[in-house]
Amino acid sequence: MKLFGPLYDYCRKLAAHRHAPWYLGVISTIESIFFPVPTDVMLAPMALAKPDHWWRLGLLTTVTSVLGGVIGYGLGYFAIDAVMPLIERVGYDDTYAKVQDLFREYGVWIMFVAAFTPIPFKVFTVAGGAAAMPLLPFVLASLVGRGLRFFLVAWVVAKGGPKVEPLFRRYIETIGWVIAVVILGAIVWLNMRG
Repeated sequence: MKLFGPLYDYCRKLAAHRHAPWYLGVISTIESIFFPVPTDVMLAPMALAKPDHWWRLGLLTTVTSVLGGVIGYGLGYFAIDAVMPLIERVGYDDTYAKVQDLFREYGVWIMFVAAFTPIPFKVFTVAGGAAAMPLLPFVLASLVGRGLRFFLVAWVVAKGGPKVEPLFRRYIETIGWVIAVVILGAIVWLNMRG
């Protein structure tokens, strides 16, 4: 089943649009709250289309992702009872409970790992708020983790340029499915910890 190739091609077209930075900012924000598609799918083709702006794109993605994370945190902190049915509906309720345990055990470090890796960041933003993690460490861990990830993606794609793009496009299905398996593996691991 081809899923990531067509999505990448669509994002590549959006990357050339004059409102592409707005699209990137919106996708980055909502991905930190509920959107299932990783922001990297939009960031990579945009960095390829405008390699001189890789650092701006990395900054935009980082800031809007952390903003979305703060919104997710607020939902967890102020409205977990209202958000819980949505968490259950998308099948993240067991993961959510495990994430709560991880916050109690590892604190800020778990937020940094969630921000940098492809595990579902949105679950950690809501859980961080519900666990009443202090907001400043939450924001700092998110900023560092997300910044490292998005600046790295933008830089690698921009510097690799047209030489990397055909290779990236050729293996996008494999890359996408590997990331999906990593996410599922993280969910299974979290479920097994309890």
